[in-house]
Amino acid sequence: MGILYHLWYFALMLLSIVGLFAPLFRHSRRVESFPRFYRYARLWAAWILNGMGLFRKVTYETRVPWDRPYIVVANHSSEVDVMMCYRIVKSPTVFIGKAELAKIPLFGFFFRRSSIPVDRNSLSSKRQVMEKAARRLERGSGLCIYPEGGIPKDPSVVLAPFKNGAFKLAIESGTPILPITFANNRLYFPDFFQGGGPGLLRAHVHAPIDVTGMTLADQDALSERVYALLLGQLKAFGRAV
Repeated sequence: MGILYHLWYFALMLLSIVGLFAPLFRHSRRVESFPRFYRYARLWAAWILNGMGLFRKVTYETRVPWDRPYIVVANHSSEVDVMMCYRIVKSPTVFIGKAELAKIPLFGFFFRRSSIPVDRNSLSSKRQVMEKAARRLERGSGLCIYPEGGIPKDPSVVLAPFKNGAFKLAIESGTPILPITFANNRLYFPDFFQGGGPGLLRAHVHAPIDVTGMTLADQDALSERVYALLLGQLKAFGRAV
């Protein structure tokens, strides 16, 4: 059942990209058109989640103004985390993701044009990613970064240690952090051979964190603050910690 569910996911991915190919292609050609691309990407994410029977319950700690960019920081446990972020975050946001995604047929074409691929095994790649990310922030786009550095291979890991890149970028650019905690994405869409199926995905959007006045000396404390927020919310969701 789980394998068939994943195959249906890949079929939906293909069909939705083909269906939206013209506007996605048109608006992914120039950085100036990215806000329009992002609107269609949010529609693409809805098609996939709804088609998979993955419905959403999102709670908000406070009202989030979507007229400004954020550096979105979320826990990472499933491929559908990206679709969930697209649906939750309404301000145009660029994703930083593993370079392997760029090799996926058709999807990889748009990933290269709209996101920032990173080779986690290359120090030079990581430096280039930080430079590209800073330029996108300067142009008014937000960023989505999963600070665990990838999906933990061990499903018993509730929240892996954070890397500091997102917090360094936030402080240097003055962009507020928007923490998001996903409760159970891995339960309904785990790795390929581990099952999965339709269900209710739950998420909590924390209050934005203002970084005004912070310096790079504060990045460790900021990282620890966000880590504690997400870990506490995972505990509230009933995850073992």
